Amino acid sequence: MSGRLVQRPGAPAGLVIRGARVLDPAAGIDHVGDLVIRDGRLGGRPDGLEVIDGTGKVVVPGLVDVHVHLRVPGREEAEDIATGTRAAAAGGFVTVLAMPNTEPVVDSAAILGSLLETGEREAAVRVGFYAAITTGQQGEGLTEHGDLADSGAVGLSDDGRPVTSARVMLRALQYQRAAGLPLVLHEEDPTLSGRGVMHEGAISTRLGLEGIPSVSESVQVARDCALAAYEDARIHICHVSAAETVEELRLAKARGVRVTAEVSPHHLCLTDAAVEPEVDPARFKMNPPLREPSDREALIAALVDGTIDCVATDHAPHAAQLKDAPFEEAPFGVIGLETAFASCFTHLVLPGLVPLEVLVRRMSSDPAVCLGIPVPTLADGAVADLALIDLEAVERVGEHPFHSKSTNCAFTGEELRGRVLLTVANGQVAHRRTA
Repeated sequence: MSGRLVQRPGAPAGLVIRGARVLDPAAGIDHVGDLVIRDGRLGGRPDGLEVIDGTGKVVVPGLVDVHVHLRVPGREEAEDIATGTRAAAAGGFVTVLAMPNTEPVVDSAAILGSLLETGEREAAVRVGFYAAITTGQQGEGLTEHGDLADSGAVGLSDDGRPVTSARVMLRALQYQRAAGLPLVLHEEDPTLSGRGVMHEGAISTRLGLEGIPSVSESVQVARDCALAAYEDARIHICHVSAAETVEELRLAKARGVRVTAEVSPHHLCLTDAAVEPEVDPARFKMNPPLREPSDREALIAALVDGTIDCVATDHAPHAAQLKDAPFEEAPFGVIGLETAFASCFTHLVLPGLVPLEVLVRRMSSDPAVCLGIPVPTLADGAVADLALIDLEAVERVGEHPFHSKSTNCAFTGEELRGRVLLTVANGQVAHRRTA
């Protein structure tokens, strides 16, 4: 069961991208040549179509983000479906899945249906919506999983809050057999993380800030992998941040547990050292927090070898006045849709830590496979879902306005390479860079 994805109607694209590197690792495609899009599909005659010079550029399958926050309903001052999906398109994404920790929580078929109707009118790219595992995300009574599946939910998640009760989690896994939806899990033991605001380590001690130990994540992952194994159920682990969690995932996968996992660009690219300078530290406050260099190294290695299956941004917009606060008081979360590819390309591919082919897979086909949604491909005859990227172009983050309503980006001020020039989503031109 894949859930329902929606997008506003638009004219089918008709383009020829001439002389680009066409790279789709999952489909075994890697050559330099022309890519034709006619009537929104790949292939066909090139005559009469607009020609785009792709010389020196790369075309990849459209990126897929299985973890974003669009803040609808209830916090539209920070983001909405229109602005969030425009930001996604600007980052090369053709599909995004939105979390349910809204106001009110997406825990009923009525709220889910309203979001899908709005997406049909406003979404620049495909958007799907998770529904909550428990009513009000309180971790107690289960929502109507079957009704939510029938209404089009792409999965179930209490993201932002862990399901602390093992008994409730076990019941949710049992219901999965009927509903067929994956459980997408924010993993944290609140009795360990407490009131922490950053990674527990030497830097938190030096700054006098309460820390969140990495074990608060890994022990919860171990528990839920054990429960998933017991029920032969399917789970997806959100925003892995710690080396200990990577080891738990390796052990679980070796035992045949049906578990997949994601990692965010900021955890792949940054460490807790970013918090130390006194210049705007709140833009580095997220949950789970940035951790130590050894954790970052473990995450990168796990992304390359497939222990971590995909990259997801955890795009978390906040109104400026909320983030413009002392570190301890500012909310957790950073935006990432518009910088995800460029930050990973700059910090991971250029230094030789991750091959470009692996990064493309982990940001396009692999996340779609994890959540059972349509996989973008550059194969002839497919619906056009692609991004044209200039890997040589350098841009300082924040130099141009964000498409998102929010500006709380961890990479602001950095010079990143890898500019998205064109995004075609579901056969429609969703973004075109003009300057």
